[in-house]
Amino acid sequence: MNLTPKSMNYIKIEKHGDPEVLKLHSMPVPEPSPGEVLIRVSAAGVNRPDVMQRKGLYPPPPGATDVPGLEVSGTVVSTGKNVSEPMVGSEVCALVTCGGYAEYCLAAASICLPVPENISLEDAAGIPETFFTVWTNVFDRGQLKSGESFLVHGGSSGIGTAAIQLAKAFGATVYTTAGTPEKCEFCENLGADAAINYREQDFSEEIKRLTEGKGIDVILDMIGGPYFPKNICLLADEGRLVQIALMQGSKAEVDFRSLLLKRVTLTGSTLRPRSVEQKTEIAKALRKNVWPLLDTGTVRPIIHQTFPLTQAAEAHSLMESSAHIGKILLKT
Repeated sequence: MNLTPKSMNYIKIEKHGDPEVLKLHSMPVPEPSPGEVLIRVSAAGVNRPDVMQRKGLYPPPPGATDVPGLEVSGTVVSTGKNVSEPMVGSEVCALVTCGGYAEYCLAAASICLPVPENISLEDAAGIPETFFTVWTNVFDRGQLKSGESFLVHGGSSGIGTAAIQLAKAFGATVYTTAGTPEKCEFCENLGADAAINYREQDFSEEIKRLTEGKGIDVILDMIGGPYFPKNICLLADEGRLVQIALMQGSKAEVDFRSLLLKRVTLTGSTLRPRSVEQKTEIAKALRKNVWPLLDTGTVRPIIHQTFPLTQAAEAHSLMESSAHIGKILLKT
């Protein structure tokens, strides 16, 4: 017997603007297409792309719902054709194109992953967006290997806390930047070998000192703008700079002689526009390489605060304040 209701609550971006434009509305519960599952949402992650979408700077792909939310956890309540796994009743977390800020959400079955052992169903909503992003950028594109050095800017963010833990778990020496002494201390307790307060120290000089002038093998950056030339100068020979966001701008003046002399690789990516097939491959890699670490508690999602769905505006305000450490969630 199908007990799924006909309608559900969701968060609508009533117009582009400040957090107050996020309002609770009602709409029909969607039905899964072939290859999809319908998830009764326990919680949804709040991410900076959601903030950008709210401001009108990051529209959803053509044909996708305009309901924000890139990751959810919950219980599968129905499946489309050609879906054998996950089965109805399975507790999963999933990366979604959008639609997470709702009581029910569609997800591609192949991008659903089981909730790790010892992590609550609610907290599992803080896993997909950050761990998919870190894996595909740091380990696929950046090719970080054991024994190498790694720098992530914004170490106290959701991406940062995941990157610190995974890089350390796979044998790298980990450096990070953060904006307060408390955030730096948290990053070091999480596994960073050194955390640099960028408001009080010149991170370029500190990294040069810490690496004895050798530089960094892989840098994960979401800042952009003035960080471009600094990052390139900080890379070691054969170093890789992986760009995943541009919070301080998409343009900078760069002297590319360092790139030539040190044989530097510049790369970057965004996650949402990728195909289901590409995301499925990332999900498979996570299941093989990262899920055992989550199951044992070696790494975990860092949850800063969970808000009820009705307080999506407050959650966005916290995100934009950058006062948080780790993930912000919305509970349905």
